[in-house]
Formats: sequence, structure tokens, C-alpha cells
Amino acid sequence: MKGNYKFLLLALLIAFASCSFTNKTFDNPDKDKLLIQLITYLLDQGHFDPQELNDEFSASVFDDYLIQLDPLKRYFYASDIEEFQAYKNEIDDQLQSYDLTFFNLTHQRLLERIEESKKLYTEILEKPFDYSKDETFVADYEALDYVKNKREMKERWRQQLKFSSIANYDAALEERNSDLSSNNLPESVFNEDIATEKLEKKSEKEIESEARLETKQSLDDLYDFIKDRRREDWFAVYMNAIVNEFDPHTAYYAPEDKDRFDVAISGNFEGIGARLQKRRNAIVVTELISGGPAWRANELEVGDHILKVKQEDEEEPVNVVGMRLDDAIKFIKGPKGTVVTLTLKKVDGTTQDINITRDVVEIEETYAKSSTVEKDGKTFGVINLPKFYINFEDYNKRNAASDIKKEVIRLKEQGMEGLVLDLRNNGGGSLQTVVDIVGLFIEDGPVVQVKTTGEPKEVLKDEDKSIVWDGPLVILVNELSASASEILAAAMQDYKRGIVIGSKQTYGKGTVQIVFDLNRMVRNNSNGDMGALRFTTQKFYRINGGSTQLEGVKSDVVVPDRYSYIDIGEKDQENPLPWDKIDAVDYEHWDKYFDYEATIEKSKARMAANDQLKLIDENAQWVKRMRDREVFSLNYDDYKKEMEVNEEEARRFEKLSEYKTDLTFKSLPYELQLMEKDSILKEKRRRWHVNLSKDVYIEEALNVLQDLKMTYSIKGKMAGVKE
Repeated sequence: MKGNYKFLLLALLIAFASCSFTNKTFDNPDKDKLLIQLITYLLDQGHFDPQELNDEFSASVFDDYLIQLDPLKRYFYASDIEEFQAYKNEIDDQLQSYDLTFFNLTHQRLLERIEESKKLYTEILEKPFDYSKDETFVADYEALDYVKNKREMKERWRQQLKFSSIANYDAALEERNSDLSSNNLPESVFNEDIATEKLEKKSEKEIESEARLETKQSLDDLYDFIKDRRREDWFAVYMNAIVNEFDPHTAYYAPEDKDRFDVAISGNFEGIGARLQKRRNAIVVTELISGGPAWRANELEVGDHILKVKQEDEEEPVNVVGMRLDDAIKFIKGPKGTVVTLTLKKVDGTTQDINITRDVVEIEETYAKSSTVEKDGKTFGVINLPKFYINFEDYNKRNAASDIKKEVIRLKEQGMEGLVLDLRNNGGGSLQTVVDIVGLFIEDGPVVQVKTTGEPKEVLKDEDKSIVWDGPLVILVNELSASASEILAAAMQDYKRGIVIGSKQTYGKGTVQIVFDLNRMVRNNSNGDMGALRFTTQKFYRINGGSTQLEGVKSDVVVPDRYSYIDIGEKDQENPLPWDKIDAVDYEHWDKYFDYEATIEKSKARMAANDQLKLIDENAQWVKRMRDREVFSLNYDDYKKEMEVNEEEARRFEKLSEYKTDLTFKSLPYELQLMEKDSILKEKRRRWHVNLSKDVYIEEALNVLQDLKMTYSIKGKMAGVKE
């Protein structure tokens, strides 16, 4: 396997950390104080750029924490903030003495204000809104002052609730008027006059009332979620306000958050394979994961309510009605091979017990997928990689590098003559898999440089001379391609191995994090699960010496997209680490193309003349204007006029979804066999292929593959592959 260093980097960091911590005892009986002790020590000893805990640090935490607690400024009063101000420069001192005074004060006050606000919004929504009144709503919450009294608080809530309700009101009026004009009547109603009269009886007064009810139900759902939050959940918010001051990617994971991170990065978990949501007091099934145990058993349905859960070694089930969603999930998930019994209220209203044998559930959306496409008599391959997934406990299990290798080999068996690797929206993942994937496309050589504070740089290399794909290669990126995606794109660009097409620059995350289990640092722990800390330990650099931090990877061919004018990159985040540069390493350009630069110029010319891309750019500018808009009319006539202007402008961009190519994408033989038994997979691939056939970026990537000329013809299907 390429990259035999496996977990060397991660293992060395954790081993070093573990050794460093053995001389210090962490045994505070108060869990919150122990958590502060662990996290502050870890960040001071292990973070790439440790922060000095001083008054400036304290003030930044103070401001960010209050924004997180009350972003819309509809809970706290100016008097609350004035009281909190006494601690603005004291948080650093409290952290060093494990003092919880500031947190306890803000937490208790927030709970009080939330209870008050529930009564407030309930009272406001009992009365009709007057949409004939001339008034505006300002959505620039950062510019708002905190209210001084209950009268101002009620007015703030009233405006926010009216703004939420006017959209519901408008939608309901549109639906009624549309039904009346199109005679869109229920099939059970045979008398058209009676039916029309029935629809007309739904007055604007009734519609206004229903709009307020819809707003209230939405808020009730939010407050049910808030009610389920425990003190430790709010404390995690406080801890994250602290650790986020170090950099945007340093974060504290409470136990449930750590579990979610593990699932996200590995793409699998052990359980029944159902996505759940809490609605009111019910645990509701919202999706069955294709191929999972619940999907295979074919007894659980979307919309079923889970009432009770019983383990195979228990006599009595546990009632989960009203339980926190995270707690209910703990009962439902479990080890592979065990049986769980669910008591359900079915969609049809009946009650039923079902047994499901838990298994490893793979989240298919996480994994690489591929397709073939023919263009002008040539067969090309497309691989979409959503993230660089890995099982941190066992690299030999399914991971992004091994899957990409399989897909490339399968595509070669279908006669592929050029490959598009789609990294758009790929936020990154495992550093190890990147090195291995780069190694699939080059003979050998450096892939990325990694630097730890105060230590010599390390160069991670591909040392396996075999090449899995030696033909034309295009990498697709956008502003949301980050971290590991940027390493791969940068390496392919520096080697001139592939042409990068996409946004002006990628996300700009040039840092490396580890996830450290805090329980490892506590002896004789009686405090329960302490969670984990994800923190930045290193920065990575291209082989040409430049960092991707902040600047990202600049595409060889820049094309506009919907994110072009939106601030979503690393440079737009709070507290990012700076850009810098180190010495380059020795590497040789790929010498198999003889028209690399000419191909880039031809692609730029095509893109500049492409009407679809011009329209996409205009749409991106319009999206930016809509996002930046902060003042809205609460007079319905004015609101409607504004909406009509927006809708008219939006209609200009309907052509974007109408764009089609003459390309037909096909699944590989192994997936076609799977689809015979899996209709959900078949439908997912059908939708993906439809989207690809409308994708102007994919179309141009294929044009580039056609243009790229090599100094020799592509070798046989399996050339250069060493199994």
C-alpha cells in the first residue's frame, strides 16, 4: 500500500502528548472544572500557536460567547450585559483558577430569559398582525443594541415574529389564489360551485391566523429542543467560545458530538440505519439508510414514531417518549449482531413491536462514486469524492484512498481515456488518505510538507513507484473544497499532473488537527465521559513551499459559481492562522503532456465565451445582493411588491436549471448488479447522472480531457498497477 507511514504522524503526536501528560495529575472532582483544566493544559502544550490567556483574550471570548448565546439579541437586556461586563477581562483569570462564576451567571440568566421569552412570543402571537401598517424590519442583528426594558423587548419580538409570519401569510395567500384561479379542487368535491365557495370562505383573516400559528409551531419546536439541552450542553458552548479563540478549527466535542464526528469521518456506525428527529415529544423516523438493517428488514417506515426500546437481554422496554433525542439514540444504537426491539406507533395509527438485528451501517453519501460517459467516441470517467474518510482505528478498513483506487481500476476496465476527480464541496478529512491518493497518479515523490512549531518540517512522500492512472486528469474544485482537498489539488497542480478547474481559490484551510480523547488524561475517572478536543497541531505546505492557509489553491481555469461573491472561506472566519511560506522541496514536473499550458488557455477562452457561465456569474451577484439585504418592509403591499421584483429577477435565472448537455452518464457494472436489489441506490444514481448531464463544469472538464495531448498513447487498461 502507498504511504506505509500509516498513522505515524497521528500516533507520534498522541504518543508524545500521552507521555507529556503522565507527569501531571488531573483528578478534579468537579467535571466542569476538570474539563477546563484538561483543555487549557492541552492547548497550552499542544496547539500550533498557543494563545496567552490575558485580558485581550478574555474580551474576545466574552464578545463571541454572548453572540453565540443570543445572536438575535432577543433574550438579554442591556442591564444583563452591563452586569456581565464586570467579567469581560476576568475570564482568563477564571480559567486559570477553574472558576465558573461567569459561566454560572450567564447560564442561569439565559434560562430565565428564555422562559420569559416563551411567554412573550406566545402572548404576541395570540393577536393579529396589521400588515397595512408602514414599518420595516432590520435584520442586521450585529448593529442592534440590547433592549433597555420589557416594552422594548416585546417590540423587538413583535417585529421579528411579524417578519416570520408575513412570509407564511404571503405563501398561504398565493396558494389560495392559485387554487381559486386554477380550480385546483379536491377530487372528492364534485360540485364546483360549492367547492369554490368553500375555498373563498377561507378569508384573509383566517389565513393571517394560520400564518401566526405556523410561526408559533416553529418556535415551539425550537423551544422543545432548547428545553432538552442540559447544563453540560451549554457548558460545551462556553468551552467552544474559549477554544475557538485559538483558531476556527479547534473545538471541544461533548460525548455525543464526538460520536457524530467519528461517524462523519469514517462514514459508518453500528446500529439500525435510520435517521431520527424529535418532533414535539415523539422520536420520528425521517429516513432509512439504504442497505442498512432497518432498510433490509423492511418493517420500519418513514413517519413511524418510536415509543419504546428494548435490548435483547432486558425484560422491560424503556419508554423514549419525551426523551432527549441523543439519549434515545443511545438506546437504539448498539453493537453489530445484537437485537433491539422497537415499539412503534405506525403511520396508520396502529401499534407494533418489531425486532431489528443491528449491523454496520455505511452512509453511502460519504463514499466515492464513479460513472462513465462517452464524448465524441471516447470513454471518460468521473469520480466524485465527498470527503477523505477513514477509520482511525484500522486503516485497512474502508477509506477514501482504497476506494478511489478501486474505482479507477474499474473505470479502466471500461476503457477510460481520461479522468475527472470531483472535489467540489469536499471539506477534507484524513491527511493520510491524501498522500495515498496522490500516489495513484504519480510515480513517486513528495506530496505535502508538514510543520510543527519549534520542530523541523516533515515531508510526506509517495514512495511506491507504481501508478494506477497515468492518463489525462482534471481536478474540479470550488470555494468549499478545503484542507485535504486542497493538498490533493495543490500537489496535482505543482506536478502539472492534472489541470485544476473551479473557483478563483479554494477554501484556504492549511492546518492539521488531531482529535484527542480527554478520558485518556484522567486517572480513576468517576465524572463520566469527558468528550474530546480537536485542536490544531501543524500547518501544511505545498511542495513548492507556499501555504494553502487563507490563499487556498488558485484554479488553472477560473469559472464562476454561486459562491463567487459570498464570504465563506478561511479568511472570512474568526481567528484564522496567518499565511506564510517555507522552502520548496525537490520535485519534477509530470512530463507526459506536451500541450499542458495550451490546453489551459483553450479552456479559459471557452469559459470566457460561455453564456451559461455568464448567467451563473450574474446569478451569483444577485445571490450576494439578496444575502446582504438587511431592511424589509412589514407592510404587505410593499412586501409583495418587493417579492415580485425579486421573483421577476429570479426568473431570469431559471434557464440555469434548463441547461442540458448531450452527455449520458452510466453506472459501472458492479453497481448495476447492486441496483437490482436496491431501488434507493438506483434512484440516487439516476439523480446524480441527471445532475451531471446539466453540469457545465463537468462538460468543460471533459473538453479539457479531450484537449490534453500526451507524449505517448495511454497504456493498456491495467498498465502500471501493482496489486
